[in-house]
Amino acid sequence: MDQSHLSTALADRFEQLPQQLQAAARWVLDHPADVALLTTREQAKRAGLSPATLTRLAQRFGLAGYDELRAIHAATLRQRPEGFAGRAGELMQRHGDEGAGAIAQDMFAALAEHLRALREPEALARFEHAAALLAEAQTVFCFGLRSSFPAAYMLDYIRDLIGADSVLADGAGGRGIDALRRIGPGDALFAVSVAPYTRLTLQAAALAKAKGAKLIALTDSPLSPLAAIADAALLVRTETPSFFHSMTPAFAAVECLAALMTARKGSAALAGIARHEAELEAAGTFLQPRAAKRGRK
Repeated sequence: MDQSHLSTALADRFEQLPQQLQAAARWVLDHPADVALLTTREQAKRAGLSPATLTRLAQRFGLAGYDELRAIHAATLRQRPEGFAGRAGELMQRHGDEGAGAIAQDMFAALAEHLRALREPEALARFEHAAALLAEAQTVFCFGLRSSFPAAYMLDYIRDLIGADSVLADGAGGRGIDALRRIGPGDALFAVSVAPYTRLTLQAAALAKAKGAKLIALTDSPLSPLAAIADAALLVRTETPSFFHSMTPAFAAVECLAALMTARKGSAALAGIARHEAELEAAGTFLQPRAAKRGRK
């Protein structure tokens, strides 16, 4: 059963359902994106129902449970129009049908669910492994293009802040991958790419591996070509009701990774931060608050 057939069945049999199941059916029909992206518990909370009621609704329509109903909606979400133009057209249609508030609510709900997924035990174990590799590396080369560039930049920025050797291969003038000529055993490449995957990032990852460096990948699926060859892979979800993939979970992942990496480096990181702050203060980089004026006696 696909979402279209399920929605038709819910609508056709709506009047025959008990009152509680009608409320559950109305939730499913009115919030398809939430059904796909939110946990059963969160959906029940928002719908003012119990999780058991959602389960009974799914079973009433021949499904094993509510997780199967959610999977049907998730499959439909993954089958959205290919390309930004097609998804933008879908977004505009929905804007006209449901209004801006519904889209904004679903956007933030999707982001909250993506961030929640990063707290799962398996995800946390991935963070610990990746942080260990980055803390042990002599030099970390950071590589990310297009929408992935800010995440790569952030890790490079924080490594510089703590006094750890780092190279941002930013691709200015098309020379970004040239920086990897210096990478070798004892180093690491932090590579960021989500679907649609950037060809040059995959080439950079393959080059780093060939030179004996560790590869830490920040990507969106265990089936990603980056994840397939990585020594450590951090997985973030990117789908939202918008036409463009979300990079918010990737930024959150880098902030967490940087915190764990810094904690592992210990006193060396503290000394690096102290030197960095002293240099910034000497250079007058940031505005300083004015001293409070003394009151007249």
